[in-house]
Amino acid sequence: MNEQVTRPDEVGARAKLATLTQEHRDLDAAIEAMAVAGAGDQLALSRLKKRKLQLKDEITEINNSLLPDIIA
Repeated sequence: MNEQVTRPDEVGARAKLATLTQEHRDLDAAIEAMAVAGAGDQLALSRLKKRKLQLKDEITEINNSLLPDIIA
């Protein structure tokens, strides 16, 4: 989604942004809970962290498409 978002697409992009942001928060809480509990499943923890980074990249991409380019 590197191109500028048009008006009709903006609603969908904002809805997806909200969903991704919530999933990112949920993963953050799950990772924190695993760390506090001392869960020994490092593979699961690693997968959660990887997914969280993917979500962050998607969130950033959507945010960048929603913000207008400002030429200084």
